[in-house]
Amino acid sequence: MRNDYFKVIEALLKEVEETQGANITKAAHLIADSIMSGGILQAFGSGHSYAAAIEICGRAGGLIPAKAIKEPAMGNYEAIEGVGTLFIKKADFRKEDIVVLISNSGRNPLPIEIAMKVKSVGAKLIVVTSLEVSKKLSCRHSGGKNLWEFADVVLDNRVAFGDASVEVEGLPVKVCGTSSISAAAMLNAAVLEAIQIMVSKKVIPPVFMSANVDGGNEFNEKLSTKYADRLNRL
Repeated sequence: MRNDYFKVIEALLKEVEETQGANITKAAHLIADSIMSGGILQAFGSGHSYAAAIEICGRAGGLIPAKAIKEPAMGNYEAIEGVGTLFIKKADFRKEDIVVLISNSGRNPLPIEIAMKVKSVGAKLIVVTSLEVSKKLSCRHSGGKNLWEFADVVLDNRVAFGDASVEVEGLPVKVCGTSSISAAAMLNAAVLEAIQIMVSKKVIPPVFMSANVDGGNEFNEKLSTKYADRLNRL
């Protein structure tokens, strides 16, 4: 049955490519503008959405001025209003930054309260969510707005309700999530295009070299020094 999952992912990525190209380009311009203005990319996802956040932060081939915001409870309290407001008090968001928030449903208070903080400082916000699903879900925050409503750009992961994708005969629920793969593909594409934009403007963006390549650590340390005060704090 593993082939069933590959077929789902192939179809999903094709749909994302066909429908989200313009939004990926918009996101890329926001990322490029932020880096060229001295900002950094910050990414957050609650629970399994953290997988997409870490995908574009701190890895070979990715932007050095990028950090994933890790919430220690890993989403266990994401539905409780006030948790996000308390958690994000110490966050270092600046108006020149670009922030990526990933939430499949976009209905829970934790990412919504982070979005409110981001917008309050004037930073740009990219939201990755299942847009049509989120539009049908009631908001669990008293403000009444789901996450996508705060976004400067929405990247729609095109994932079906419930995320799981494959039916197994005799099992009452579907299996195998898809949202992390869809989100990672869109975000990596946006980072790639952002880098291309910067290079076209004669700006060489700081990109990680693999630490497993000879000289990689030295290369990365030299470029990372500029951003150390931003990357080594919440």
